[in-house]
Amino acid sequence: MSGIDGKVVVITGASSGIGEATAVLLAERGAKLVLGARGADRLEKVATHLAELGAEVAFLPTDVRERADVTALVDLAKERFGRLDVFIGNAGVMPISPMDDLEVDDWEAMVDVNVKGVLHGIAAALPVFRAQRSGHFVTTASTAGHRIVPTMAVYAGTKFAVRAICEGLRQEAGKDLRVTIVSPGMTDTEGARTTAGPEVRASISTSPSASMPPSAVAAAIAYAIDQPANVDVGEIVIRPTAQA
Repeated sequence: MSGIDGKVVVITGASSGIGEATAVLLAERGAKLVLGARGADRLEKVATHLAELGAEVAFLPTDVRERADVTALVDLAKERFGRLDVFIGNAGVMPISPMDDLEVDDWEAMVDVNVKGVLHGIAAALPVFRAQRSGHFVTTASTAGHRIVPTMAVYAGTKFAVRAICEGLRQEAGKDLRVTIVSPGMTDTEGARTTAGPEVRASISTSPSASMPPSAVAAAIAYAIDQPANVDVGEIVIRPTAQA
């Protein structure tokens, strides 16, 4: 199944940032959307807006740390639309800090959301894709999964893990499934503004050119989905030109 029009797409972390921008763009291109995020009120607002624009959309409050939540999101796609074509694992957190700060709770949160959340998505969607003999995993990683810098050691570790998991999945997927990693650089999202360290927040606030809008990442995701069914875009690295 090529293109975007008519595809059933699950998106985690869909209530803001890259997830919301991706939902909007894919809705404009005719996708049927199933949205998940932890913030129920914000999620409902996004889904309602898309429905008012004419999109076919369902939503379910989803904590990717809970395997049952992610399974329920995939089940909703099957119940509402009869199939699942694309699973976009986008939920992530980045409370970065120097290792000396010993923010162990933050370390655990990044592992639970950024790594285990991706695995829960694979566990939920892979059997569906195998049964259909078609499907596409798109996972948001980060340029931090390519280059380690101070204060980002644990965050980078989770993104290196995501890239390793997804590349292994791609090699095992066979001819019927597609696996795409999208690795954004600095993106102006609510998460970056509220959970990242002071250096990142200051960079976004004082130098808009140092970051890119979520819509840029959404366009990269749409590009990968839009390719012919026998074309697998393995990874897209997208960053602002100002980023080293």
